Formats: sequence, C-alpha cells, structure tokens
Amino acid sequence: MKAVALLSSGIDSPVAIYLMLRKGMEITPVHFRQSDKKESKVLELCKVLSKYGKLNEPVIVDAYEEQAPIFSQLIEIGKAKWICLFCKYTMLRKACRIGHKIGAKAIITGDSLGQVASQTLDNLLIISTASDLPILRPLIGLDKEEIVRIAKEIGTFEISIEPEEPCPFVPRYPIVRGSLGEFLKIKEILMNKGTL
Repeated sequence: MKAVALLSSGIDSPVAIYLMLRKGMEITPVHFRQSDKKESKVLELCKVLSKYGKLNEPVIVDAYEEQAPIFSQLIEIGKAKWICLFCKYTMLRKACRIGHKIGAKAIITGDSLGQVASQTLDNLLIISTASDLPILRPLIGLDKEEIVRIAKEIGTFEISIEPEEPCPFVPRYPIVRGSLGEFLKIKEILMNKGTL
C-alpha cells in the first residue's frame, strides 16, 4: 500500500516512517525545505530509512514559497499565534494533494500526543481537516524516551540531532488549544484574500 509521509529533519518523523515501512508500506516522504542544512539531513535520513523498506525519492517543497505568504497574512490580521497550526495544516494539505497524484491511500506523520503546541488533541483535530486521506500517527501513544530509543536503534538519531537553524516562523506564543470554529473563521479570511 502506498502512503506519503511528512518528513522533517527532527527525531520523530523518521521513526514514524520506519514503523510504517516495517508494515510493508511503500512511502514517499514529503519535506518542507527551510534550509540547505535541514534538507541535507533529510536526504541522509532517507538513505538510512531506505534500508528498512520501499522508500521513494523525497518530494521537496519550498516552505518559503508554499507557506510564508500565509504566515505573513496571519501576522497582518493579528493572528500570529495560529502560525504553527496553519503550518501543519498546509503541510497536510500539500501532502494530501501529492498523495492523490501518486495514488497513496494514507498520510503518515510523526505526531505524538501533547509533545508540542500542534500536538494537543484540540490541535490535531483542527489540522486533520486538511486531508481527506486517512492520517496515520504511529507514534501517538509513545513518549519521547521511547521514540529516541527507536531512533537510536535504527540509526536516525545521530543525524536528527545534528545542529540546525531554528524554524524561522515560530510565533512567541503559539496557540496550544485551538478552537475549530475560530480556525475556520481565520481560514475563511485567508481564502477570501486569496492567500490560502
């Protein structure tokens, strides 16, 4: 079965991909490029992960082209704290479009419950509205220590922890428990402005 997977240069998403490769899935990683360093880490991670199953060439999306205009608009309308949610929403929406193009049946993400702002249950509900493909979250019940242990076992941990630039878009106070109603209102404003 084919799937697309969001792949960052961090610890979690490579482990999520590994777990689903082990299930026999054919996976196409999608990476939102923010810098040369992060992209080169992702390419290294792909080399390691390809040992565990059918991993296709990654699709690289320019984050500045795809997402930065949306984030600028959010700042302009006084909704900067929603940037992380719209970031994940736009990633899933793009992955879904790529998935439909290649005949994928699911999207894989590295979400585990409650680790960071975009991974509270309220926020997972909101970002899930971006996709009409099922979203598989193989790490959902694991804690950080368990994820790190797997990353070390499979050889991705050392690559993931190499120093890199922080995300340039993160707001000072990201929204932790977003309301779907408010998200939909903001989304409508962005759509009317032709940004989203």
